Amino acid sequence: MLEKMSTNQRVILATVLSLLIFVAYDYFFIPKQPPKQSETNTTQYVAKSAPQSNLQAPQSAPATSQSSKVNESGATKLGTTTLLHVKSKRFEMFIDDLGRIHQVILEEKRYKTESGEQIKLFDEAKLPKPLEIRFSDIALNEKAFKVPYSYQGPKALDIKEKTKITLTQDLGSEKVKKIVTIYPDGHYEATIELQKGHKYFISPGYRPNVRVDGYTLHGALIKEKDGTITIIEDGDAKGTEIFKGAKIAAAFDRYYTTLFYDFVKGMNVIVSKDAEDNPILFVEGSPKLTLGGYVGPKEYETLKAIHPELTDVIEYGFFTFIAKPMFLALLALYHWIGNWGWAIVALTIIIRIILFPLTLKGMLSMQKLKDLAPKIKEIQQKYKGDPQKLNAHMMQLYKKYKVNPMGGCLPMLIQIPIFFAIYRVLLNSIELKGAPWILWITDLSSKDPYYVLPVLMGITMFIHQKITPTTITDPMQKKIFTYLPIVFTFFFLTFPAGLTLYWFTNNILSIIQQLIVNKIFEARKAAQKEQHE
Repeated sequence: MLEKMSTNQRVILATVLSLLIFVAYDYFFIPKQPPKQSETNTTQYVAKSAPQSNLQAPQSAPATSQSSKVNESGATKLGTTTLLHVKSKRFEMFIDDLGRIHQVILEEKRYKTESGEQIKLFDEAKLPKPLEIRFSDIALNEKAFKVPYSYQGPKALDIKEKTKITLTQDLGSEKVKKIVTIYPDGHYEATIELQKGHKYFISPGYRPNVRVDGYTLHGALIKEKDGTITIIEDGDAKGTEIFKGAKIAAAFDRYYTTLFYDFVKGMNVIVSKDAEDNPILFVEGSPKLTLGGYVGPKEYETLKAIHPELTDVIEYGFFTFIAKPMFLALLALYHWIGNWGWAIVALTIIIRIILFPLTLKGMLSMQKLKDLAPKIKEIQQKYKGDPQKLNAHMMQLYKKYKVNPMGGCLPMLIQIPIFFAIYRVLLNSIELKGAPWILWITDLSSKDPYYVLPVLMGITMFIHQKITPTTITDPMQKKIFTYLPIVFTFFFLTFPAGLTLYWFTNNILSIIQQLIVNKIFEARKAAQKEQHE
């Protein structure tokens, strides 16, 4: 079958099949949630995971020790008691008696689970927690998880402006002070002071565990001092990796992140791993360490307000270089229109207008190829046993009628990276969560509850297919293309409504463009016929 296909047909078929493979991979190969940590003993786990002090060598892997006696001490109750409850309009933060941010609950209305509860960012069983300190000295580290922190002040704070708190821990041979200034938007500044200067590491915490799926990136991101961004996805951590002078160290899932940053001095970041090879972040401490932190949604404007470089935490994968400008254009349209759904429609229209001149050439080329289909078939039949003559006569035919056999493919090939970029933008943008469009579409980040958009998308895809000229004559190929709208409809049933809206709008515009091109081509043919007469 492939031998009989023209170059144009092969490219189109390969393109469609690649799209199908991409969608099928995302749909069927969603990784399962990593199993919860089987150890419930917080101190035992911590003692096994304190990084060693040698930053110069790869051997600075987590230190190991036997801490079975810790179980008998009853010290595991530490880390489960709330020392301080901080609340703002945007979040509730719970700081435990080990001086860590134990949990963060998002308070805004749109941040709700499917059961209607406000979203909690952290899995209770996952360690480390944000602001968790681990000493290189095993004995000191174990003691640090047996001695609670002290806090002098009200146990509940309702903050409307930046608020400073001080936590202290007396370990005998070492005294620890954490001075944390918390801001209402979820970011904070932390200063860690050690009296004796024992070697330690501090973590921004295990990544939020709210939305982990096969569609999006989740793991750790490090922005190095030269601006290079390194992403270590869950399951890919190799052990202890070291990044000196890093600007940002972030652990993230699809929509949320917990991170440290220092854009002045930089941080020495160690990436360890857990039992499932998921990355765990630590920053090398010093007797007096000051750094910034953030826990919350990866909202572009929130991160930009804290520091513009923090927007680099919003990653879209391979097509980030196209996706970021796409998002900024979408954001600008949203501010102008006031609705994310109509902003998606407007962006789709703008993209089609920009690409129209190139698309027009491609469509006209396809029309010419359609008219030449009988002549092409005749040549293929006549010279099917002689590839050299076949190619030579095909080239003469194309030259005579001024047809570019690749002309119909180029617009499609250009649109593929644009589609993937928009695909990632609409999947990764937390701004679409809880964003309504019309009537039944109340959340563009979730599937259409009544499947109206996917069905309309499939219908418009079928219509566009019917009015689009093709040179495909093989019955099997025709059958494959006939069933494509059904297959795509099936896949889009569970896709976010925002993405389906983009594809549906794109199909509508494709139909309009194709009808215009069909009329243009018919007018040209009529004019040529009159000239010959």
